Amino acid sequence: MASPRERGVSWTLLSGHGHVLVEIARNPGARMRDISAVVDLTERTVQAIVADLVAAGYVNRTRTGRRNFYAVNPEASFRHQSQDGLSVGPFLEVLTASGAARSHEQTLRPAPRAGLGATGAQGPGGEATDGELAD
Repeated sequence: MASPRERGVSWTLLSGHGHVLVEIARNPGARMRDISAVVDLTERTVQAIVADLVAAGYVNRTRTGRRNFYAVNPEASFRHQSQDGLSVGPFLEVLTASGAARSHEQTLRPAPRAGLGATGAQGPGGEATDGELAD
């Protein structure tokens, strides 16, 4: 899937903070470079956003060895007055649900080659063939 910049889109529905928060909810052990690649922001920008999210109480950071792991606080409230009293938990549940996650994973995989995957073909052991997404 092409990034918003590649498609010439001038805005997205979620802010950078929203995209990073959703990605942390999907993958709490992700490294900054992993998040950066998914949300199409620089690693430095993602680091600053994560620091903002931690400072605001949306995310808790735990260091284990040399790695950071993150946990989203689903009780954290939205910051805008129009969502006053609403927590981010239900919003994140929708965006991280299995269907949304599967859709997200498809954007990270190459498109199937012509003629493969469309018929539901399987290999000899019942596994998915090239270009087919296995559940």
